Amino acid sequence: MRISTKTIYENATSQLNSLQSQMARTQNQLATNKRVLTAADDPIASARALEVTQSQSLNTQYGTNRANANSSLSLVESAISNGADLVMDVQTLVVQAGNGTLSKSDRLQIATEIEGRMQDLLGIANTADGSGGYLFSGYKGTTMPFVQTDSGANYQGDQGQRKLQVGSSRSIAISDSGSSIFENNRTGNGSYQTKMVDGNTGSAVAGSGSVSDATKLTGHNYTLEFKVDGDKTTYTVTDNSTSPKTAVLSDEPYVAGKQIAFDGTSFTITGAPANGDKFEVKPSEKESIFTTMTNLVNALRDSGEDSGSLATLANKLSTASEGLKSSLDNMLTVRASVGSRMKELDYLEDQGSDLDIQYKGTLSKLQDLDIVKAISDYATQQTTLEAAQKSFKTMSGLSLFNYIG
Repeated sequence: MRISTKTIYENATSQLNSLQSQMARTQNQLATNKRVLTAADDPIASARALEVTQSQSLNTQYGTNRANANSSLSLVESAISNGADLVMDVQTLVVQAGNGTLSKSDRLQIATEIEGRMQDLLGIANTADGSGGYLFSGYKGTTMPFVQTDSGANYQGDQGQRKLQVGSSRSIAISDSGSSIFENNRTGNGSYQTKMVDGNTGSAVAGSGSVSDATKLTGHNYTLEFKVDGDKTTYTVTDNSTSPKTAVLSDEPYVAGKQIAFDGTSFTITGAPANGDKFEVKPSEKESIFTTMTNLVNALRDSGEDSGSLATLANKLSTASEGLKSSLDNMLTVRASVGSRMKELDYLEDQGSDLDIQYKGTLSKLQDLDIVKAISDYATQQTTLEAAQKSFKTMSGLSLFNYIG
């Protein structure tokens, strides 16, 4: 068969181009340490690698969100911790204010100090989040949560909790509303409160009491009124929520410190009540810590030196002490909730790290190059190309004129 010179050149050129392309591809694989350079190299592996890469990118973003969430929760936890310390300081001052040997001037100093603590607490409640907003304003991030008033402070935020997606199936609250932290405080013992009625002139002081039988609690409002006739002191408890009002206890002899119990409630009253002195017994309500502290300051500033005024102060200090305890308990509960979320973020971060390792391993199996095999292939291709070039040179040099003498 006769082969033309043109055919020889075309075939040789095509083969040389093909070998050079193979070498160039292998060289690129070695340079990038990637087996799959284009989807054409391995369509199935390329498609799977794209899915894994997208999942890996999402996991990376979740990691960023977890870091941001942890930063926000750290600010919340620090603010609540500082607030709890302030409340404990005020509790100490309340105990100090109850010392009967203090003068009016001493109590005014304590009132001023408590007022300063309230300003500090208000500053904590209005803590900024570092990005132009406030920690405790709910969804109203740019609205200052609390504005001071004559009776305490008004909350201007809402009840929302801002959340971040920190996992494929988990979003976590990164804030708590100021209302839930500073206004969600139960008066009295949490179930009911025993409170002196303004205008009492005796020295009777009521304790917070306890629930003797939760099944008997009615949620009604009661009035306990004392009657003093000579050396005999009695009291009557009236249920104000019934129509007509009904007497629950009538003309019971009063003994200072002896337990008074009715409709599931149980408490004591100490001191010497005056005729007509009254106490209210009603269900606990929510009260802002700022209202509690404002009432406490006013009670100290309005206190007198006579026995009746001191008894009134003692009752108000007892009420304030209950409110402060409830507030502290609530803050610690919220702080525990924040801590549990931060702990969950730690677990999610560990899971995210494990997932990232799995994604990298999967991508390595799909895309990474077998270096030893690639080097061997490159050496073989190089040898083949060199041989092809030499053979082409030899063939292209053949000519009939070389044999004509």
